[in-house]
Amino acid sequence: MPDPGRKPTVSDVEILREFALCPDPFMHATELTETLDLSRQGVHNRLEKLQEKGYLDSKMTGGTRNWWLTSDGRNYLSEQS
Repeated sequence: MPDPGRKPTVSDVEILREFALCPDPFMHATELTETLDLSRQGVHNRLEKLQEKGYLDSKMTGGTRNWWLTSDGRNYLSEQS
């Protein structure tokens, strides 16, 4: 049983699946907090780790970081599904 107040673990596949299902070409960390059981900072930290692995890429535009799924991320997702 998890510690009281501790959020359940969200897998890389769950995060990448949100990108694959999104009709838009990119997402913001705030959008993911609405669908994942993570804080905005928690989502941002996970997105950075996925970018380090090469599954996501990002760019700052208008003061907001936009994230999108790379071809390596799509390949990883298809292998895990």
